[in-house]
Amino acid sequence: MPSSIIPQSGSPALPQFDIHERFPLDTVCEAAKILTGASDPVAAMPSVLNVLSSFMGLRMGALALLDDSGSGASRNGAGGNGVNPFAIAATTQGAASAPATSRAMPVGATRAVFRTGVALVSCDVASELGPDALPPQAPHDRFAFIAVPIREQVHSPYVIGVLGAWRDLTEDLYPNIDEDQRVMTMVAAILEQSVKFRRLVARDRERLMEEARLALRQANEKAAAEAPLPAEPIKGIIGDSPAIKSVIAQIRKVATTRTPVLLRGESGTGKELFARAVHALSDRKDKPFVKVNCAALSQTLLESELFGHEKGSFTGAMAQKKGRFELADKGTLFLDEIGEIGPEFQVKLLRILQEGEFERVGGTRTLRVDVRLVTATNRDLEAAVARGAFRADLYFRICVVPILLPPLRDRLEDVPQLAQAFLDRFNQQNGMNKRMTPQAVSALARCQFPGNVRELENCISRVAALSSGTEIGAQELACHQGTCLSAELWRMQTGEQSPIGGLAAAVRTPLPVIDSRTGQRPPAAACPAGFGEPPVAPPAGRPPAAAFAPEPQDERARLIDAMERSGWVQAKAARLLGLTPRQIGYALKKHDIPLRKF
Repeated sequence: MPSSIIPQSGSPALPQFDIHERFPLDTVCEAAKILTGASDPVAAMPSVLNVLSSFMGLRMGALALLDDSGSGASRNGAGGNGVNPFAIAATTQGAASAPATSRAMPVGATRAVFRTGVALVSCDVASELGPDALPPQAPHDRFAFIAVPIREQVHSPYVIGVLGAWRDLTEDLYPNIDEDQRVMTMVAAILEQSVKFRRLVARDRERLMEEARLALRQANEKAAAEAPLPAEPIKGIIGDSPAIKSVIAQIRKVATTRTPVLLRGESGTGKELFARAVHALSDRKDKPFVKVNCAALSQTLLESELFGHEKGSFTGAMAQKKGRFELADKGTLFLDEIGEIGPEFQVKLLRILQEGEFERVGGTRTLRVDVRLVTATNRDLEAAVARGAFRADLYFRICVVPILLPPLRDRLEDVPQLAQAFLDRFNQQNGMNKRMTPQAVSALARCQFPGNVRELENCISRVAALSSGTEIGAQELACHQGTCLSAELWRMQTGEQSPIGGLAAAVRTPLPVIDSRTGQRPPAAACPAGFGEPPVAPPAGRPPAAAFAPEPQDERARLIDAMERSGWVQAKAARLLGLTPRQIGYALKKHDIPLRKF
Protein backbone atom coordinates (compact mmCIF):
# COMPACT_ATOMS: atom_id res chain seq x y z
CA MET A 1 0.00 0.00 0.00
CA PRO A 2 1.25 3.55 -0.60
CA SER A 3 2.62 5.43 2.34
CA SER A 4 0.72 8.69 1.80
CA ILE A 5 -3.07 8.84 2.02
CA ILE A 6 -5.19 11.76 0.85
CA PRO A 7 -8.50 11.84 2.83
CA GLN A 8 -11.59 13.05 0.96
CA SER A 9 -14.92 14.03 2.47
CA GLY A 10 -17.72 11.55 1.74
CA SER A 11 -15.43 8.99 0.01
CA PRO A 12 -12.86 6.41 1.14
CA ALA A 13 -9.29 7.45 1.70
CA LEU A 14 -7.53 7.21 -1.64
CA PRO A 15 -3.73 6.72 -2.03
CA GLN A 16 -1.69 9.25 -3.92
CA PHE A 17 -0.93 7.44 -7.14
CA ASP A 18 2.60 6.64 -8.06
CA ILE A 19 3.11 6.03 -11.75
CA HIS A 20 5.27 3.05 -10.90
CA GLU A 21 2.74 1.39 -8.50
CA ARG A 22 -0.63 -0.20 -9.10
CA PHE A 23 -3.05 -1.83 -6.69
CA PRO A 24 -5.51 -3.94 -8.68
CA LEU A 25 -6.75 -6.01 -5.72
CA ASP A 26 -7.31 -2.95 -3.60
CA THR A 27 -9.10 -1.28 -6.49
CA VAL A 28 -11.59 -4.14 -6.84
CA CYS A 29 -12.10 -4.30 -3.04
CA GLU A 30 -12.82 -0.56 -2.71
CA ALA A 31 -15.13 -0.61 -5.75
CA ALA A 32 -17.07 -3.53 -4.25
CA LYS A 33 -17.46 -1.68 -0.94
CA ILE A 34 -18.80 1.40 -2.67
CA LEU A 35 -21.20 -0.35 -5.05
CA THR A 36 -22.61 -2.94 -2.61
CA GLY A 37 -23.26 -0.29 0.05
CA ALA A 38 -24.98 2.21 -2.26
CA SER A 39 -28.73 2.36 -2.72
CA ASP A 40 -28.13 3.69 -6.23
CA PRO A 41 -24.99 2.13 -7.76
CA VAL A 42 -25.08 4.44 -10.79
CA ALA A 43 -25.02 7.49 -8.52
CA ALA A 44 -22.01 5.97 -6.69
CA MET A 45 -20.02 5.41 -9.89
CA PRO A 46 -18.12 8.74 -9.72
CA SER A 47 -16.47 7.45 -6.52
CA VAL A 48 -15.60 4.16 -8.24
CA LEU A 49 -14.10 6.03 -11.19
CA ASN A 50 -11.99 8.08 -8.79
CA VAL A 51 -10.78 4.83 -7.16
CA LEU A 52 -9.72 3.59 -10.62
CA SER A 53 -7.86 6.84 -11.09
CA SER A 54 -6.15 6.83 -7.68
CA PHE A 55 -5.34 3.11 -7.40
CA MET A 56 -4.75 2.23 -11.06
CA GLY A 57 -3.97 5.51 -12.79
CA LEU A 58 -6.92 5.17 -15.19
CA ARG A 59 -7.88 8.76 -15.96
CA MET A 60 -11.10 10.44 -17.07
CA GLY A 61 -13.26 7.34 -16.50
CA ALA A 62 -16.91 7.41 -17.57
CA LEU A 63 -20.01 5.24 -17.54
CA ALA A 64 -22.37 5.07 -20.51
CA LEU A 65 -25.85 3.56 -20.18
CA LEU A 66 -28.58 2.87 -22.69
CA ASP A 67 -30.92 5.81 -23.00
CA ASP A 68 -34.21 4.19 -21.95
CA SER A 69 -36.10 7.39 -22.60
CA GLY A 70 -35.14 7.44 -26.26
CA SER A 71 -38.04 6.59 -28.55
CA GLY A 72 -35.74 4.66 -30.86
CA ALA A 73 -33.96 2.73 -28.15
CA SER A 74 -33.28 -0.90 -28.95
CA ARG A 75 -31.07 -3.57 -27.53
CA ASN A 76 -28.91 -5.73 -29.75
CA GLY A 77 -26.75 -8.67 -28.98
CA ALA A 78 -23.56 -9.75 -30.61
CA GLY A 79 -23.73 -9.38 -34.30
CA GLY A 80 -26.59 -6.90 -34.18
CA ASN A 81 -26.68 -4.07 -36.67
CA GLY A 82 -28.85 -1.61 -34.79
CA VAL A 83 -27.70 1.67 -33.29
CA ASN A 84 -27.94 1.89 -29.51
CA PRO A 85 -28.72 5.38 -28.24
CA PHE A 86 -26.82 5.95 -25.03
CA ALA A 87 -25.99 8.72 -22.62
CA ILE A 88 -23.11 9.41 -20.26
CA ALA A 89 -24.44 8.58 -16.77
CA ALA A 90 -21.33 9.26 -14.66
CA THR A 91 -17.80 10.64 -14.87
CA THR A 92 -15.02 11.35 -12.39
CA GLN A 93 -16.56 14.83 -12.04
CA GLY A 94 -19.86 13.42 -10.75
CA ALA A 95 -23.15 11.78 -11.76
CA ALA A 96 -24.87 13.58 -14.57
CA SER A 97 -26.82 12.75 -17.70
CA ALA A 98 -24.77 14.01 -20.62
CA PRO A 99 -25.29 13.27 -24.31
CA ALA A 100 -23.10 10.78 -26.12
CA THR A 101 -21.58 13.65 -28.09
CA SER A 102 -20.02 15.16 -24.98
CA ARG A 103 -16.81 13.25 -25.91
CA ALA A 104 -16.43 11.70 -22.44
CA MET A 105 -16.12 8.44 -24.38
CA PRO A 106 -15.49 7.85 -28.10
CA VAL A 107 -18.91 7.47 -29.69
CA GLY A 108 -17.89 4.91 -32.31
CA ALA A 109 -15.97 2.70 -29.89
CA THR A 110 -18.73 2.87 -27.30
CA ARG A 111 -21.36 1.93 -29.84
CA ALA A 112 -19.23 -1.01 -30.97
CA VAL A 113 -19.10 -2.36 -27.41
CA PHE A 114 -22.88 -1.90 -27.04
CA ARG A 115 -23.43 -3.71 -30.34
CA THR A 116 -20.96 -6.59 -29.99
CA GLY A 117 -20.77 -7.05 -26.22
CA VAL A 118 -16.99 -7.43 -26.51
CA ALA A 119 -14.45 -5.37 -24.60
CA LEU A 120 -12.48 -2.85 -26.71
CA VAL A 121 -8.90 -1.70 -26.15
CA SER A 122 -7.26 1.02 -28.23
CA CYS A 123 -3.56 1.47 -27.43
CA ASP A 124 -3.30 4.65 -29.53
CA VAL A 125 -6.60 6.51 -29.72
CA ALA A 126 -5.38 9.36 -31.89
CA SER A 127 -4.09 7.11 -34.65
CA GLU A 128 -6.71 4.34 -34.38
CA LEU A 129 -9.93 6.24 -33.62
CA GLY A 130 -8.96 9.69 -34.76
CA PRO A 131 -8.09 12.94 -32.93
CA ASP A 132 -11.80 13.71 -32.40
CA ALA A 133 -12.10 10.63 -30.21
CA LEU A 134 -9.85 12.18 -27.52
CA PRO A 135 -11.64 13.90 -24.62
CA PRO A 136 -11.62 17.72 -24.70
CA GLN A 137 -9.65 17.94 -21.45
CA ALA A 138 -6.87 15.67 -22.71
CA PRO A 139 -3.47 17.52 -22.38
CA HIS A 140 -1.97 15.60 -25.30
CA ASP A 141 -2.82 12.89 -27.79
CA ARG A 142 -0.95 9.91 -26.31
CA PHE A 143 -3.79 8.05 -24.60
CA ALA A 144 -5.03 4.49 -24.62
CA PHE A 145 -8.78 3.81 -24.22
CA ILE A 146 -10.27 0.75 -22.53
CA ALA A 147 -14.03 -0.02 -22.67
CA VAL A 148 -15.73 -3.07 -21.16
CA PRO A 149 -19.42 -4.06 -21.45
CA ILE A 150 -21.90 -4.11 -18.58
CA ARG A 151 -24.46 -6.81 -19.23
CA GLU A 152 -28.07 -7.11 -18.14
CA GLN A 153 -27.32 -10.49 -16.59
CA VAL A 154 -24.31 -12.74 -16.37
CA HIS A 155 -23.65 -14.33 -19.76
CA SER A 156 -26.47 -12.32 -21.27
CA PRO A 157 -25.94 -11.02 -24.83
CA TYR A 158 -27.75 -7.79 -23.99
CA VAL A 159 -25.47 -4.89 -23.05
CA ILE A 160 -26.95 -2.14 -20.89
CA GLY A 161 -23.83 -0.09 -20.32
CA VAL A 162 -20.17 0.50 -21.08
CA LEU A 163 -17.45 1.32 -18.54
CA GLY A 164 -14.56 3.23 -20.08
CA ALA A 165 -11.31 4.81 -18.88
CA TRP A 166 -8.15 6.39 -20.34
CA ARG A 167 -4.55 5.42 -19.78
CA ASP A 168 -1.97 8.21 -20.10
CA LEU A 169 0.87 6.57 -22.00
CA THR A 170 3.37 9.27 -21.04
CA GLU A 171 3.12 8.40 -17.32
CA ASP A 172 4.12 4.73 -17.63
CA LEU A 173 7.07 3.45 -19.57
CA TYR A 174 5.67 -0.06 -19.42
CA PRO A 175 1.86 0.15 -19.46
CA ASN A 176 0.03 -3.07 -18.58
CA ILE A 177 -3.16 -2.61 -20.62
CA ASP A 178 -4.24 -6.23 -20.06
CA GLU A 179 -4.24 -5.74 -16.30
CA ASP A 180 -6.25 -2.55 -16.68
CA GLN A 181 -8.83 -4.41 -18.75
CA ARG A 182 -9.10 -7.25 -16.17
CA VAL A 183 -9.63 -4.79 -13.30
CA MET A 184 -12.25 -2.84 -15.23
CA THR A 185 -14.00 -6.10 -16.19
CA MET A 186 -14.20 -7.10 -12.53
CA VAL A 187 -15.54 -3.66 -11.58
CA ALA A 188 -18.12 -3.94 -14.39
CA ALA A 189 -19.20 -7.36 -13.05
CA ILE A 190 -19.70 -5.88 -9.56
CA LEU A 191 -21.70 -3.03 -11.13
CA GLU A 192 -23.78 -5.56 -13.06
CA GLN A 193 -24.81 -7.32 -9.85
CA SER A 194 -25.56 -4.03 -8.11
CA VAL A 195 -27.68 -2.80 -11.00
CA LYS A 196 -29.42 -6.16 -11.22
CA PHE A 197 -30.21 -6.08 -7.50
CA ARG A 198 -31.46 -2.52 -7.76
CA ARG A 199 -33.68 -3.43 -10.68
CA LEU A 200 -35.06 -6.44 -8.84
CA VAL A 201 -35.87 -4.28 -5.83
CA ALA A 202 -37.44 -1.64 -8.08
CA ARG A 203 -39.39 -4.32 -9.95
CA ASP A 204 -40.65 -5.85 -6.69
CA ARG A 205 -41.55 -2.42 -5.38
CA GLU A 206 -43.44 -1.61 -8.55
CA ARG A 207 -45.14 -5.00 -8.45
CA LEU A 208 -46.22 -4.47 -4.84
CA MET A 209 -47.45 -0.98 -5.64
CA GLU A 210 -49.36 -2.29 -8.66
CA GLU A 211 -50.88 -5.05 -6.54
CA ALA A 212 -51.83 -2.47 -3.93
CA ARG A 213 -53.37 -0.24 -6.60
CA LEU A 214 -55.22 -3.21 -8.07
CA ALA A 215 -56.48 -4.30 -4.64
CA LEU A 216 -57.59 -0.75 -3.87
CA ARG A 217 -59.36 -0.46 -7.23
CA GLN A 218 -61.09 -3.82 -6.72
CA ALA A 219 -62.11 -2.81 -3.21
CA ASN A 220 -63.53 0.47 -4.50
CA GLU A 221 -65.36 -1.31 -7.32
CA LYS A 222 -66.78 -3.85 -4.88
CA ALA A 223 -67.83 -1.12 -2.49
CA ALA A 224 -69.43 0.79 -5.34
CA ALA A 225 -71.22 -2.35 -6.52
CA GLU A 226 -72.45 -3.21 -3.04
CA ALA A 227 -73.39 0.35 -2.17
CA PRO A 228 -77.13 0.89 -2.36
CA LEU A 229 -78.22 2.94 -5.29
CA PRO A 230 -79.93 6.20 -4.52
CA ALA A 231 -83.56 5.43 -3.92
CA GLU A 232 -85.77 6.59 -6.73
CA PRO A 233 -88.66 8.78 -5.67
CA ILE A 234 -92.00 7.02 -5.33
CA LYS A 235 -94.47 8.15 -7.94
CA GLY A 236 -97.07 10.51 -6.52
CA ILE A 237 -95.46 10.94 -3.10
CA ILE A 238 -94.16 14.49 -2.71
CA GLY A 239 -92.18 15.80 0.24
CA ASP A 240 -88.77 15.89 1.89
CA SER A 241 -89.81 16.39 5.50
CA PRO A 242 -88.45 14.00 8.16
CA ALA A 243 -91.99 12.73 8.82
CA ILE A 244 -92.64 11.71 5.22
CA LYS A 245 -89.09 10.32 4.81
CA SER A 246 -89.66 8.06 7.80
CA VAL A 247 -92.87 6.72 6.25
CA ILE A 248 -91.20 6.15 2.89
CA ALA A 249 -88.38 4.24 4.61
CA GLN A 250 -90.92 1.96 6.30
CA ILE A 251 -92.77 1.46 3.02
CA ARG A 252 -89.56 0.43 1.23
CA LYS A 253 -88.68 -2.09 3.94
CA VAL A 254 -92.06 -3.75 4.26
CA ALA A 255 -92.89 -3.73 0.54
CA THR A 256 -90.42 -6.53 -0.22
CA THR A 257 -92.20 -8.91 2.19
CA ARG A 258 -95.65 -10.53 2.21
CA THR A 259 -96.55 -9.08 5.60
CA PRO A 260 -99.99 -7.42 5.88
CA VAL A 261 -99.78 -3.65 6.24
CA LEU A 262 -102.23 -1.37 8.03
CA LEU A 263 -102.06 2.28 6.95
CA ARG A 264 -103.36 4.60 9.63
CA GLY A 265 -103.95 8.27 9.26
CA GLU A 266 -106.45 11.05 9.11
CA SER A 267 -108.71 11.49 6.15
CA GLY A 268 -106.89 13.06 3.24
CA THR A 269 -103.36 11.91 4.12
CA GLY A 270 -103.05 9.76 0.98
CA LYS A 271 -103.57 6.23 2.26
CA GLU A 272 -104.44 4.85 -1.18
CA LEU A 273 -101.33 6.48 -2.64
CA PHE A 274 -99.13 4.75 -0.08
CA ALA A 275 -100.94 1.46 -0.64
CA ARG A 276 -100.08 1.70 -4.33
CA ALA A 277 -96.49 2.42 -3.31
CA VAL A 278 -96.39 -0.82 -1.29
CA HIS A 279 -97.61 -2.70 -4.35
CA ALA A 280 -95.27 -0.90 -6.79
CA LEU A 281 -92.18 -1.64 -4.66
CA SER A 282 -93.01 -5.32 -4.17
CA ASP A 283 -92.31 -8.32 -6.37
CA ARG A 284 -96.04 -8.29 -7.22
CA LYS A 285 -95.83 -4.99 -9.08
CA ASP A 286 -96.63 -6.68 -12.40
CA LYS A 287 -99.74 -8.34 -10.91
CA PRO A 288 -103.16 -6.76 -10.23
CA PHE A 289 -103.69 -4.03 -7.67
CA VAL A 290 -107.34 -4.18 -6.58
CA LYS A 291 -108.93 -1.66 -4.21
CA VAL A 292 -112.20 -1.73 -2.33
CA ASN A 293 -113.74 1.02 -0.19
CA CYS A 294 -115.43 -0.91 2.60
CA ALA A 295 -117.39 2.12 3.79
CA ALA A 296 -119.06 2.62 0.39
CA LEU A 297 -120.85 -0.74 0.35
CA SER A 298 -123.42 -2.43 2.55
CA GLN A 299 -122.38 -5.64 4.29
CA THR A 300 -124.30 -7.80 1.79
CA LEU A 301 -122.88 -6.10 -1.24
CA LEU A 302 -119.41 -6.07 0.33
CA GLU A 303 -119.46 -9.86 0.71
CA SER A 304 -120.47 -10.32 -2.91
CA GLU A 305 -117.94 -7.73 -4.04
CA LEU A 306 -115.03 -9.36 -2.22
CA PHE A 307 -115.87 -13.06 -2.57
CA GLY A 308 -117.96 -13.04 -5.77
CA HIS A 309 -121.17 -15.00 -6.30
CA GLU A 310 -122.60 -17.85 -8.31
CA LYS A 311 -125.38 -17.49 -10.86
CA GLY A 312 -128.77 -17.43 -9.18
CA SER A 313 -127.38 -17.15 -5.66
CA PHE A 314 -129.66 -14.16 -5.02
CA THR A 315 -132.12 -11.98 -6.89
CA GLY A 316 -130.35 -10.19 -9.68
CA ALA A 317 -127.41 -12.65 -9.83
CA MET A 318 -127.79 -13.32 -13.54
CA ALA A 319 -124.28 -14.69 -14.03
CA GLN A 320 -121.28 -15.88 -12.11
CA LYS A 321 -119.07 -13.07 -10.84
CA LYS A 322 -115.52 -13.24 -9.57
CA GLY A 323 -114.82 -11.37 -6.35
CA ARG A 324 -112.03 -8.92 -5.66
CA PHE A 325 -109.98 -11.59 -3.90
CA GLU A 326 -109.99 -13.70 -7.07
CA LEU A 327 -109.19 -10.70 -9.23
CA ALA A 328 -106.26 -9.81 -6.95
CA ASP A 329 -104.77 -13.33 -7.00
CA LYS A 330 -100.94 -13.13 -7.04
CA GLY A 331 -101.29 -9.37 -6.57
CA THR A 332 -102.31 -6.88 -3.88
CA LEU A 333 -105.76 -6.18 -2.41
CA PHE A 334 -106.29 -2.80 -0.74
CA LEU A 335 -109.20 -2.60 1.69
CA ASP A 336 -109.82 1.04 2.53
CA GLU A 337 -111.86 2.03 5.61
CA ILE A 338 -111.45 -1.43 7.13
CA GLY A 339 -112.79 -0.10 10.42
CA GLU A 340 -116.26 0.33 8.91
CA ILE A 341 -117.07 -3.37 8.34
CA GLY A 342 -119.60 -5.06 10.62
CA PRO A 343 -119.01 -7.93 13.06
CA GLU A 344 -120.59 -10.60 10.83
CA PHE A 345 -118.43 -9.82 7.88
CA GLN A 346 -115.35 -9.61 10.12
CA VAL A 347 -115.73 -13.35 10.81
CA LYS A 348 -115.85 -14.16 7.08
CA LEU A 349 -112.86 -11.93 6.37
CA LEU A 350 -110.88 -13.54 9.17
CA ARG A 351 -111.19 -16.99 7.58
CA ILE A 352 -109.66 -16.00 4.26
CA LEU A 353 -106.86 -14.18 6.05
CA GLN A 354 -106.09 -17.26 8.15
CA GLU A 355 -106.59 -20.05 5.59
CA GLY A 356 -106.29 -18.23 2.26
CA GLU A 357 -109.50 -19.88 1.03
CA PHE A 358 -113.18 -18.94 0.64
CA GLU A 359 -116.40 -19.79 -1.21
CA ARG A 360 -118.36 -17.54 -3.51
CA VAL A 361 -121.77 -16.39 -2.32
CA GLY A 362 -124.15 -19.23 -3.15
CA GLY A 363 -121.29 -21.56 -4.08
CA THR A 364 -119.89 -24.72 -2.52
CA ARG A 365 -116.49 -24.97 -4.16
CA THR A 366 -113.60 -23.77 -2.01
CA LEU A 367 -111.22 -21.42 -3.78
CA ARG A 368 -107.67 -20.61 -2.79
CA VAL A 369 -105.90 -17.34 -3.57
CA ASP A 370 -102.51 -15.78 -2.94
CA VAL A 371 -103.16 -12.14 -2.05
CA ARG A 372 -101.02 -9.49 -0.35
CA LEU A 373 -103.38 -7.55 1.92
CA VAL A 374 -103.03 -3.83 2.59
CA THR A 375 -105.68 -2.16 4.74
CA ALA A 376 -106.30 1.42 5.79
CA THR A 377 -108.40 3.23 8.35
CA ASN A 378 -108.79 6.58 10.06
CA ARG A 379 -110.57 5.00 13.02
CA ASP A 380 -109.15 4.22 16.45
CA LEU A 381 -109.17 0.43 16.09
CA GLU A 382 -107.78 -0.12 19.58
CA ALA A 383 -110.76 1.68 21.08
CA ALA A 384 -113.09 -0.29 18.79
CA VAL A 385 -111.53 -3.56 19.99
CA ALA A 386 -111.93 -2.45 23.59
CA ARG A 387 -115.63 -1.66 22.96
CA GLY A 388 -116.15 -5.00 21.21
CA ALA A 389 -116.99 -3.32 17.89
CA PHE A 390 -113.98 -4.85 16.14
CA ARG A 391 -112.71 -8.41 16.58
CA ALA A 392 -109.37 -8.65 18.34
CA ASP A 393 -108.25 -11.65 16.27
CA LEU A 394 -108.96 -9.77 13.02
CA TYR A 395 -107.18 -6.71 14.42
CA PHE A 396 -104.04 -8.72 15.04
CA ARG A 397 -104.28 -10.24 11.55
CA ILE A 398 -104.35 -6.93 9.72
CA CYS A 399 -102.24 -4.84 12.09
CA VAL A 400 -99.00 -6.75 11.62
CA VAL A 401 -97.08 -3.70 10.33
CA PRO A 402 -98.94 -0.51 11.22
CA ILE A 403 -97.69 2.60 9.42
CA LEU A 404 -98.90 5.96 10.68
CA LEU A 405 -99.23 8.54 7.92
CA PRO A 406 -98.46 12.01 9.28
CA PRO A 407 -101.07 14.75 8.93
CA LEU A 408 -100.09 17.70 6.80
CA ARG A 409 -99.74 19.98 9.83
CA ASP A 410 -96.85 17.76 10.99
CA ARG A 411 -94.97 18.27 7.74
CA LEU A 412 -95.73 21.87 6.80
CA GLU A 413 -92.34 22.13 5.06
CA ASP A 414 -93.83 19.95 2.30
CA VAL A 415 -96.70 22.36 1.63
CA PRO A 416 -94.83 24.49 -0.99
CA GLN A 417 -93.91 21.41 -3.04
CA LEU A 418 -97.40 19.95 -2.80
CA ALA A 419 -99.03 23.27 -3.67
CA GLN A 420 -96.83 23.69 -6.74
CA ALA A 421 -97.55 20.11 -7.85
CA PHE A 422 -101.32 20.67 -7.54
CA LEU A 423 -101.07 23.99 -9.38
CA ASP A 424 -99.08 22.35 -12.19
CA ARG A 425 -101.75 19.67 -12.47
CA PHE A 426 -104.48 22.32 -12.60
CA ASN A 427 -102.63 24.23 -15.31
CA GLN A 428 -102.13 21.08 -17.37
CA GLN A 429 -105.75 20.01 -17.10
CA ASN A 430 -107.15 23.45 -17.90
CA GLY A 431 -104.57 24.76 -20.36
CA MET A 432 -103.54 27.63 -18.07
CA ASN A 433 -100.27 29.04 -16.81
CA LYS A 434 -100.98 30.34 -13.34
CA ARG A 435 -98.43 30.76 -10.58
CA MET A 436 -98.42 31.67 -6.91
CA THR A 437 -96.58 34.57 -5.33
CA PRO A 438 -94.09 33.84 -2.52
CA GLN A 439 -96.50 35.52 -0.11
CA ALA A 440 -99.27 33.10 -1.08
CA VAL A 441 -96.97 30.10 -0.67
CA SER A 442 -95.82 31.43 2.70
CA ALA A 443 -99.42 31.83 3.84
CA LEU A 444 -100.24 28.27 2.81
CA ALA A 445 -97.19 26.92 4.63
CA ARG A 446 -98.50 28.30 7.92
CA CYS A 447 -101.91 26.62 7.75
CA GLN A 448 -103.11 23.62 9.75
CA PHE A 449 -105.15 21.93 6.98
CA PRO A 450 -107.48 19.68 8.98
CA GLY A 451 -108.43 18.03 5.68
CA ASN A 452 -104.72 17.38 5.03
CA VAL A 453 -103.43 16.93 1.48
CA ARG A 454 -106.91 16.62 0.05
CA GLU A 455 -107.87 19.98 1.54
CA LEU A 456 -104.70 21.57 0.20
CA GLU A 457 -105.46 20.25 -3.28
CA ASN A 458 -109.00 21.61 -3.10
CA CYS A 459 -107.70 24.93 -1.82
CA ILE A 460 -105.29 25.25 -4.75
CA SER A 461 -107.92 24.25 -7.29
CA ARG A 462 -110.43 26.73 -5.84
CA VAL A 463 -108.12 29.73 -5.75
CA ALA A 464 -106.71 28.90 -9.20
CA ALA A 465 -110.20 28.69 -10.68
CA LEU A 466 -111.40 31.92 -9.05
CA SER A 467 -108.30 34.06 -9.52
CA SER A 468 -108.63 36.63 -12.28
CA GLY A 469 -105.01 36.94 -13.34
CA THR A 470 -102.11 34.60 -13.97
CA GLU A 471 -100.56 35.39 -10.60
CA ILE A 472 -102.22 34.16 -7.40
CA GLY A 473 -101.63 36.43 -4.40
CA ALA A 474 -102.08 35.75 -0.71
CA GLN A 475 -105.15 38.01 -0.55
CA GLU A 476 -106.98 35.66 -2.96
CA LEU A 477 -106.76 32.68 -0.62
CA ALA A 478 -109.98 31.68 1.10
CA CYS A 479 -108.49 32.22 4.54
CA HIS A 480 -107.84 35.90 3.74
CA GLN A 481 -111.41 36.37 2.55
CA GLY A 482 -113.17 34.81 5.52
CA THR A 483 -114.52 31.88 3.50
CA CYS A 484 -112.30 29.09 4.84
CA LEU A 485 -114.12 26.45 6.91
CA SER A 486 -111.04 25.17 8.72
CA ALA A 487 -111.85 27.06 11.92
CA GLU A 488 -115.34 25.55 12.06
CA LEU A 489 -113.96 22.07 11.44
CA TRP A 490 -111.41 22.45 14.22
CA ARG A 491 -114.09 23.70 16.55
CA MET A 492 -116.08 20.50 16.00
CA GLN A 493 -113.03 18.25 16.28
CA THR A 494 -113.26 16.82 19.81
CA GLY A 495 -112.47 13.59 21.54
CA GLU A 496 -115.94 12.24 20.72
CA GLN A 497 -116.81 14.05 17.50
CA SER A 498 -114.57 13.87 14.43
CA PRO A 499 -116.25 15.47 11.43
CA ILE A 500 -112.99 15.64 9.48
CA GLY A 501 -112.40 11.90 9.49
CA GLY A 502 -110.90 11.23 12.89
CA LEU A 503 -107.31 10.83 13.95
CA ALA A 504 -105.10 7.81 13.53
CA ALA A 505 -103.86 7.78 17.12
CA ALA A 506 -105.99 7.25 20.18
CA VAL A 507 -104.31 10.10 22.08
CA ARG A 508 -105.20 13.51 20.74
CA THR A 509 -102.91 16.40 21.50
CA PRO A 510 -104.79 19.61 22.36
CA LEU A 511 -104.34 22.19 19.65
CA PRO A 512 -103.06 25.68 20.61
CA VAL A 513 -105.15 28.85 20.52
CA ILE A 514 -104.43 32.56 20.63
CA ASP A 515 -105.13 34.18 23.97
CA SER A 516 -107.50 37.05 23.20
CA ARG A 517 -106.45 38.93 26.34
CA THR A 518 -102.65 38.70 25.91
CA GLY A 519 -102.57 38.53 22.13
CA GLN A 520 -99.82 35.89 22.21
CA ARG A 521 -99.44 33.86 19.03
CA PRO A 522 -99.30 30.06 19.08
CA PRO A 523 -96.11 28.14 18.16
CA ALA A 524 -94.94 28.04 14.55
CA ALA A 525 -96.75 24.77 13.91
CA ALA A 526 -100.11 26.24 14.88
CA CYS A 527 -102.71 27.65 12.54
CA PRO A 528 -101.75 31.10 11.19
CA ALA A 529 -103.85 34.13 10.85
CA GLY A 530 -106.33 33.34 8.15
CA PHE A 531 -107.52 29.86 9.10
CA GLY A 532 -108.95 30.45 12.55
CA GLU A 533 -106.85 29.14 15.42
CA PRO A 534 -107.73 25.60 16.48
CA PRO A 535 -108.96 25.50 20.07
CA VAL A 536 -108.43 22.99 22.83
CA ALA A 537 -110.98 20.29 23.44
CA PRO A 538 -113.93 21.40 25.60
CA PRO A 539 -114.35 20.16 29.15
CA ALA A 540 -116.35 17.02 29.73
CA GLY A 541 -120.10 17.51 29.90
CA ARG A 542 -119.97 20.82 28.06
CA PRO A 543 -121.03 21.38 24.45
CA PRO A 544 -118.18 21.93 22.00
CA ALA A 545 -119.04 25.56 21.37
CA ALA A 546 -118.80 26.36 25.08
CA ALA A 547 -115.03 26.27 24.88
CA PHE A 548 -115.10 29.25 22.52
CA ALA A 549 -117.99 31.28 23.92
CA PRO A 550 -116.83 33.84 26.51
CA GLU A 551 -118.83 34.35 29.66
CA PRO A 552 -121.67 36.92 29.31
CA GLN A 553 -120.14 39.40 31.77
CA ASP A 554 -116.90 39.82 29.84
CA GLU A 555 -118.04 38.88 26.34
CA ARG A 556 -118.51 42.51 25.29
CA ALA A 557 -115.16 43.56 26.80
CA ARG A 558 -113.26 40.76 25.08
CA LEU A 559 -114.94 41.61 21.79
CA ILE A 560 -113.97 45.30 22.07
CA ASP A 561 -110.42 44.32 23.06
CA ALA A 562 -110.06 42.06 20.02
CA MET A 563 -111.44 44.77 17.71
CA GLU A 564 -109.02 47.37 19.09
CA ARG A 565 -106.01 45.08 18.74
CA SER A 566 -107.01 44.24 15.16
CA GLY A 567 -107.46 47.89 14.15
CA TRP A 568 -111.25 47.43 14.01
CA VAL A 569 -110.92 44.95 11.11
CA GLN A 570 -113.59 42.32 11.64
CA ALA A 571 -111.74 39.56 9.78
CA LYS A 572 -108.63 40.01 11.96
CA ALA A 573 -110.68 40.12 15.14
CA ALA A 574 -112.43 36.94 14.08
CA ARG A 575 -109.09 35.20 13.69
CA LEU A 576 -107.98 36.36 17.13
CA LEU A 577 -111.11 34.98 18.78
CA GLY A 578 -111.34 31.84 16.65
CA LEU A 579 -114.61 32.93 15.06
CA THR A 580 -115.80 33.62 11.56
CA PRO A 581 -116.24 37.20 10.29
CA ARG A 582 -120.01 36.63 10.16
CA GLN A 583 -120.05 35.63 13.82
CA ILE A 584 -118.06 38.74 14.70
CA GLY A 585 -120.57 40.91 12.82
CA TYR A 586 -123.45 39.27 14.67
CA ALA A 587 -121.71 39.76 18.02
CA LEU A 588 -121.09 43.47 17.29
CA LYS A 589 -124.79 43.99 16.57
CA LYS A 590 -125.81 41.95 19.59
CA HIS A 591 -123.77 44.09 21.99
CA ASP A 592 -124.51 47.30 20.07
CA ILE A 593 -120.84 48.10 19.50
CA PRO A 594 -120.42 50.83 16.87
CA LEU A 595 -117.67 50.34 14.29
CA ARG A 596 -114.84 52.80 14.29
CA LYS A 597 -113.41 54.00 11.02
CA PHE A 598 -109.90 55.39 10.61
